[in-house]
Amino acid sequence: MPEWLIAVIAGVVEGVTEFLPISSTGHLILTSDLLQFDSVEGTFEIFIQIGAVIAVILYYRTELQLQARNLVSNDSKINTSPRQLWLGIIIAFIPAAIVGLLLGEQIDEYLFNPTTVALALIAGGILFLLVENYMKDKLSEQESIEDKPLTLKQALWVGVWQVLALIPGMSRSGMTIIGGMISGLDRQRATQFSFYLAMPTLGAATLFTLAKNLQTVSTDDLIILAIGTVVSGIVAWFSIGWLLRYVATNNFVIFGYYRIIVGVLILLSVIV
Repeated sequence: MPEWLIAVIAGVVEGVTEFLPISSTGHLILTSDLLQFDSVEGTFEIFIQIGAVIAVILYYRTELQLQARNLVSNDSKINTSPRQLWLGIIIAFIPAAIVGLLLGEQIDEYLFNPTTVALALIAGGILFLLVENYMKDKLSEQESIEDKPLTLKQALWVGVWQVLALIPGMSRSGMTIIGGMISGLDRQRATQFSFYLAMPTLGAATLFTLAKNLQTVSTDDLIILAIGTVVSGIVAWFSIGWLLRYVATNNFVIFGYYRIIVGVLILLSVIV
């Protein structure tokens, strides 16, 4: 199979799974393994996530423009919610950034494999079922993250849960949504905050990975990375809208069962 076609397939996988709580990195590792695609030092799986970052920026472009104006305004009557929101995003970003810098090489070396992905998918699936069981009797407020940002304590709690997402298969969106729900957010706000947190988290991971491996990336590799990034961005844009509509009236139980089933199937294939 030509590499450009593999890049298209991987881009679709990334775009679909980045914001669904089923682990985009885990699915990309499995896709690369099935298609026998050797990424340059794991750069491909990380780099094409920038497409998802661009998708979030475009999807929320109107809100982001308004927030930017509020952030720089000195008007005492201005809405201060954006300032609290972005302070919360910075706080939530820090824990995973620190752990990733300290243990990134060990994670890449020892955890980027199908067995780890399978176990993490199962563990995350069980977590979702437990959290949804805890949340089932609670009323969903259906509030916007822009109108009612997280408290700083909630943001830190989400950031701690995001550390678990460094394990391939756990899912960045999955762990941040779980962290948000456990801290007291309804599904809508937890999901929206996860989207916003993706911007600094995935952006920083992409730039760091590219800078670290830039000397080993050829011109042909850059073309493949560009194809995967564009495709992932287009698909991710549609995924964001779909998930926001989904969480407005549904819970995450189906994703919990999906994770467990896929994780078990992967383990069986590895054993056999």
